[in-house]
Amino acid sequence: VALPKKGSLCCALFIESWYSPSLCCVVPPGCPWLWDNLTCWQPARVGEVVVVSCPELFIHLPALIWGYFHAYWVNRLEITTLYVHRKLSRNCTEGGWSETFPHYVDACMFDEPNGTHEHPDMYYVSVKALYTVGYSTSLVSLCTAMVILCRFRKLHCTRNFIHMNLFVSFILRAISVFIKDGVLYAEEDSNHCFLHTVECKVVMVFFHYCVLSNYFWLFIEGLYLFTLLVETFFPERRYFYWYTIIGWGTPTICVVIWAVLRLHFDDIGCWDMNDNAGIWWVIKGPVLASIMINFVLFIGIIIILVQKLQSPDIGGNESSIYLRLARSTLLLIPLFGIHYTVFAFSPEDVSKRERLVFELGLGSFQGFVVAVLYCFLNGEVQSEIKRKWRSWTVNRYFAVDLKHRHPSLASSGVNGGTQLSILSKSSSQIRMSSLQAESPAT
Repeated sequence: VALPKKGSLCCALFIESWYSPSLCCVVPPGCPWLWDNLTCWQPARVGEVVVVSCPELFIHLPALIWGYFHAYWVNRLEITTLYVHRKLSRNCTEGGWSETFPHYVDACMFDEPNGTHEHPDMYYVSVKALYTVGYSTSLVSLCTAMVILCRFRKLHCTRNFIHMNLFVSFILRAISVFIKDGVLYAEEDSNHCFLHTVECKVVMVFFHYCVLSNYFWLFIEGLYLFTLLVETFFPERRYFYWYTIIGWGTPTICVVIWAVLRLHFDDIGCWDMNDNAGIWWVIKGPVLASIMINFVLFIGIIIILVQKLQSPDIGGNESSIYLRLARSTLLLIPLFGIHYTVFAFSPEDVSKRERLVFELGLGSFQGFVVAVLYCFLNGEVQSEIKRKWRSWTVNRYFAVDLKHRHPSLASSGVNGGTQLSILSKSSSQIRMSSLQAESPAT
């Protein structure tokens, strides 16, 4: 374990200096330096009482007691403050140090505030199970949507290209979550707070990059739609080049800066704890900025939609106008990630449980909702799939019919598609000849 080793090293240096040869090998009176595997006790004279705070190790114990996932999200500043006010003491007697009073377990074990949950670890396990189901559902639906948009050429346009990049960012986010859980929480009783391998740090860098990229592509979706509504002439292809740079390039710069700062100034553990607020803002700042700008774009788009729906050129009564406005608003919420604004600017120690359920549990299904709304329920996608299905059905029908009626043609390699093209050409020739025959009569 990293922290006790670190403390024992510091204590060993004090002990070495205490018994250094410069003191002529004279052992000072009283109680010497003491390392009890948890705390380093400074020397004291007989009759003195040494009081210390709880060791730093107990700050990480909620990860073991409440559930392995909770340690990543709990507000460690609140826990650290509680430990500062919890004290331990030892008396220096003529026979040496006394036992610790109170015991470490009694003084330093952290109780969850309010004590309202008998089994808090089950709560976090349930949240993890919820977002695992959500990300799995989103991953399957997004991969299916990507296959559909890539398969049909008629769906290749700037708008769908932006959708595809958003789908890829959701896919990468889901994959990074699964990889992070596999590395940090492979075993429920593993203490990931003290992991400090290169593999673990690389996983955290990849995780932050995927999350940041997802937020930026949500921002690009909002920016693209707002630009379409505002600009009359909009060079989509030229703008798509800059969208790609912003969506994938900006997160790369932010994550690289964050990784360099962590490596030089806060290289502790697996980089999954963000105790240094200044370094953490390199990641948190762009995320909050994208959420705030997207919310402003969302309000602007709603205002434009209200003006357009109230135009006299658009028919319908007042109730139908509000119905279409409500439908448009609901469709834009998952695309813009507006639900993130609920807890985006609130303190991290406020409503921690509700934040977990809302952002992790429900947020994990966002990719699924986006894939359904902007691919599976899209009119262009549905019409293209129906057209391909009809074409495949007709080809299959003629292939089966040709096989039963003309076995010789079927065996010679003439397929249903060739037969269909021949029939279509012959029918067009018959129509042309009939028109030429009717023209002299007119």
